[in-house]
Amino acid sequence: MAPRHLWVGYTQVAHWQLYTGSLSRPFREINYEPELILNVPVKFNLFGFKARMASIGFNHQSNGKSLPFSRSWNRIIFQLGMERANWSVYLRPWIRMSDSEDDNPDITDHLGRADVNVIYTNNNHIFSLIGSHNLSFGTAVKGHLTFSYSYPIFGNLKGYVQASHGYGETLIDYNHLQTTVGVGVSLVEWL
Repeated sequence: MAPRHLWVGYTQVAHWQLYTGSLSRPFREINYEPELILNVPVKFNLFGFKARMASIGFNHQSNGKSLPFSRSWNRIIFQLGMERANWSVYLRPWIRMSDSEDDNPDITDHLGRADVNVIYTNNNHIFSLIGSHNLSFGTAVKGHLTFSYSYPIFGNLKGYVQASHGYGETLIDYNHLQTTVGVGVSLVEWL
């Protein structure tokens, strides 16, 4: 029997906005995302990729604001991680949990019911494409697409470029179609 691992995760994304003081400078939006994940190593082949992990997790995402700007949702997320050579693919469908006091009942229609993350790594250059979809295939198709590229500058300091289009780059804008481009530095793997 494969060993199971219980992970606790926390992600916080802060969107800086230095140029518009009327919309709260310097942070326009901060999103909080704690989660609890049960991970199981797996070994099987799928479409030429080697599946390495499967998981199920409880995920909460919110912006910590009060009404009318409150945005939050709870999900049960299933994940399958696969790899081949320099490629990694993560598939994540989810089920939104119902909420008796729902401030944003249509969030799933905009942010989606699943996403896929495709990553290519070569000589410390990392290309990533994340796409989400609401799994509606009629006239109500919505989702989000984000491309990012990180490259080494010095040691573990990396430059970072990101472009995105769609719904839900931030929770406050989950129901607004937008395109954004950002540049910066990445401190991931700094220690």
